[in-house]
Amino acid sequence: MIACVLLNTLRSAAAVSSKLTLTDPVRRVAFSQRPARFYSAFMASTAPIFRQLFEAESSTYTYLLADTDTREAVLIDPVLETVDRDLKLINELGLTLKVAVNTHCHADHITGTGLLKKNVFGLKSAISKHSGAAADIQLSDGDSITFGKHNLTVLETPGHTDGCVTYVTEDHSMAFTGDALLIRGCGRTDFQQGCPKRLYQSIHKKIFRLPGSCFIYPAHDYKGQTVSTVDEEKRFNPRLTKSLDEFVKIMNNLNLPKPKKLDISVPANLVCGLHDV
Repeated sequence: MIACVLLNTLRSAAAVSSKLTLTDPVRRVAFSQRPARFYSAFMASTAPIFRQLFEAESSTYTYLLADTDTREAVLIDPVLETVDRDLKLINELGLTLKVAVNTHCHADHITGTGLLKKNVFGLKSAISKHSGAAADIQLSDGDSITFGKHNLTVLETPGHTDGCVTYVTEDHSMAFTGDALLIRGCGRTDFQQGCPKRLYQSIHKKIFRLPGSCFIYPAHDYKGQTVSTVDEEKRFNPRLTKSLDEFVKIMNNLNLPKPKKLDISVPANLVCGLHDV
């Protein structure tokens, strides 16, 4: 009896899901109450090609986006150890990688940007001009990175580092938040120009002003979570639902160990946007 009820419930949910579109308000209500990992399965036919990739040692997400017509692609936060994997996927999908972008100067791993530039003719690197890192393209707030008919808009979201940025798709359906906003968390603020007050303001004044249904894709997750939304983080993030003073107190008392690769990652990441590794 219980099995029949569960089966009928699943069939009903599947029937509803198949009728919903990205612009349907009913979809936003229904899916706001479902597990976050459901979200990436429901993409509009006009959306870019999208892949979320994972590097296990540093728990880093790399994101591939591409235009379905021109096949032009961008890669967000590549990792040195997974460059071969990324290139294989790009070749399999018949894509042309135009820009490799980083959300900030990473402290826990070496970016794959330099090695990608060595292997992909004409590839451009991009990072915030406030990061202190070398790159072909120095980004500022409001800049755009174009691939085919799509683009990513740059939002400066400092606080974890001075050079943290969030990349937002043109329809505001996806935001790649780097280490600024994580799923039910946020980036630490105890080194690399970190400032809890700036981070709190960046998230509340920039990211939290995006549409509530906007998907949040962070640079890291250590619990197997893959995606969230602006509404979810505004409601459930245990740090960012606090007042500014409470947030600052929390961040100043995390007492986290420094990243194991800090001493080698930061120096390497400052230069490999222009040079091969």
